[in-house]
Amino acid sequence: MLPLGDFQLDLISAGRFRLDGGAMFGVVPRVLWERVAPPDDRNRIELALHCLLIRDGKRTILVETGMGEKWGPKDRDIYALRSEGGIEAALQRLGVPLESINTVLLTHLHFDHAGGATRLDSGGEAVPTFPNAEYFVQRKEWDLAFDLNERTQASFRRENYEPLARSGQIRLLDGEAEIAPGVSAVPMPGHTPGLQGVLVRAGGSAACFPSDLIPTAAHLPYPYIMGYDLFPLTTLETKKRIISRALAEGWILHLVHEPETPVGTLILEKGRVVLRPLEVPKR
Repeated sequence: MLPLGDFQLDLISAGRFRLDGGAMFGVVPRVLWERVAPPDDRNRIELALHCLLIRDGKRTILVETGMGEKWGPKDRDIYALRSEGGIEAALQRLGVPLESINTVLLTHLHFDHAGGATRLDSGGEAVPTFPNAEYFVQRKEWDLAFDLNERTQASFRRENYEPLARSGQIRLLDGEAEIAPGVSAVPMPGHTPGLQGVLVRAGGSAACFPSDLIPTAAHLPYPYIMGYDLFPLTTLETKKRIISRALAEGWILHLVHEPETPVGTLILEKGRVVLRPLEVPKR
């Protein structure tokens, strides 16, 4: 738990999974990235599925939902998914009922971020996991998710977001927006055109969840851009802008896929931007 003004921030684990190391680091050669992210015998690296719970006594806001539990044995093996009940079980362990979530901020609609937005009911139909929540996503992301092609279709699963439209719970954003006092959605395009991060400001401090703009601490160097990014040069420019702000303003970063040190501030060390970890219990 991390206090920030009147906010309580809890970084919650919705599980672990693995993705191809080459895809995670794009044009960076394996001889470089394997030093910081050792692959297994299938060339996959270990990744976390972190979500951020934001509470101020008035609202309960969830950022991200993990991969969800709608996976069969074959896919669980492909992604080495260990979810142990996913975001639902993680919230239950914290004593947070699903019905108490007011707001869900989805940074984008890839399956490892939006998978837990829906669950299977007793009849096997996908329904919203959080019945009382408004789900926020950028309009550009929503439009992309319904206009897929051979390059993009593997990352999206409609059962993760179509039920939100049917239930009337989806809210589309056009650019930066304050979702609640002190909590803003901030466009961070590149990975997808509609990627958004979350910025929390209170008491003169700020915390940021940059999602797949900076998925792990190993992705802080500017050229370390995922092969999954649809617009890598846009990612590059966005990274420069966001990292510069984070350094100048002392943001506390919460990194969505970082398996070891997901929370910290940025510092310059011998001309390199590195993460200085904060000791925050993982929930």
